Amino acid sequence: MSEITGAVRWSGPSADRAGRRNVWLAGLIALVALLVAANLANDAALDTRYGWDVRVNCAAVDAHIDGLDPYYVKNLKETKFSYPYLPVTLDAFRPLCAGGFLVAHHRGVFLVLAVLSSIFLPGIGRTRNLCDVALKSLYVFGAFVGFEWVLASGNFAILGCVLTAAALALLLRPTVSDNRPDVPRIAGAALLGIVLSFKLVFCPVLAALYFLPLSRRRKLVLMAVAGLGFALPILVSIVFYPNLFASWLLAITGGIPDQHSVQIEETNPSLLLLAQTIVDRAGVADGKPLVFAIYALAATAFVLVPLGWSLLRAIGNSAGSLPARLDRWLIDHPLAAMRITALAMSGLYLCSPRLKEYAFLELAVYFAVLIVDLPALTLAAVLTIGVVMPTLVSITGMPIEGGFVQLGCALICFWIVLWTQSGASEQVVRAAGVEPAQRLRTEGF
Repeated sequence: MSEITGAVRWSGPSADRAGRRNVWLAGLIALVALLVAANLANDAALDTRYGWDVRVNCAAVDAHIDGLDPYYVKNLKETKFSYPYLPVTLDAFRPLCAGGFLVAHHRGVFLVLAVLSSIFLPGIGRTRNLCDVALKSLYVFGAFVGFEWVLASGNFAILGCVLTAAALALLLRPTVSDNRPDVPRIAGAALLGIVLSFKLVFCPVLAALYFLPLSRRRKLVLMAVAGLGFALPILVSIVFYPNLFASWLLAITGGIPDQHSVQIEETNPSLLLLAQTIVDRAGVADGKPLVFAIYALAATAFVLVPLGWSLLRAIGNSAGSLPARLDRWLIDHPLAAMRITALAMSGLYLCSPRLKEYAFLELAVYFAVLIVDLPALTLAAVLTIGVVMPTLVSITGMPIEGGFVQLGCALICFWIVLWTQSGASEQVVRAAGVEPAQRLRTEGF
């Protein structure tokens, strides 16, 4: 982050006011941390048998070892849920499930993995410090109660969380100025593609790589590498596990009768299910076309249009075609470009048609990259809406499953961060006292 950007974002009208603001913000962060810790402790104290997903996953690995088809629930011990992942993961997860340690101690293991995610996460234009890591940890643990759902269910989304954090650390790094291969970014793109192959519906997130501050050729190379990373587990499953791949297709499409299936209509707090709810309450018969139309309209209006409009405002009306102006602006503003990349990833993730409660943990990882760079008032708003509100809903026992509390909070946080980042460029210009013609060369967004 440039000195001007830091001054614009964090300085107040006076040093005394800035000092007072830091005091109340520190107090708010401490209260939020206590609330999150209390919520997790309350869950741990409940007499409930947690970890149903980790039991399903490891039961599938055991069935595969025993020569049984793990996509048939009848072959899985002590569960009625189906195994949703590609066949290649059965051998990839085998070391994790060996000896039954993960099933017995998944809560402690998941806590450690969440902390590792916070440590891996990069700071855009900032030197790594303990305060930033603590703030990212708070968001990873508390935002949208995603971690609470992962911890309760034992879902392997925690692995996606760790790998996503590592991929972001490799992707959101200073740009290599010469023509040498950018090996860390290539590795990050491949890793991100592999992570998104765990849940195929999140593949549009890879399109956000276009907003990195690189030449168009390099960005297209990264997107191609990410696409190959995404396709690799699928191709390996088809080639080396053909029979299991056929069973996997049947399982996820509901083709195996009398067992749980991963259907798009399954309850989850996504924009698609919000559209389905609206159509159902309207009493429209055979309303699937209308459902998808409302879903597409909502994704466009709530996420894609605000993101696109903010970019159009930023790049202005300089000479050249729109793609050329965008490429030039991204390269001229590398820190802003990386923030936009993380924002675009979070927005495209929010647009997924199947966004389960535990998936909000990975969404929190994308947001955690951005929150440490927010002004104090904006940070307070994001913590309140993204952490405090859903946590209070959870603590009070109000139902989250089957509702849209997580989705609503996440969308509001997305709008707040996008609005803040969009307005920062003008603040930087005023602080620097530069002429309008020089604005494209000014850091910030």
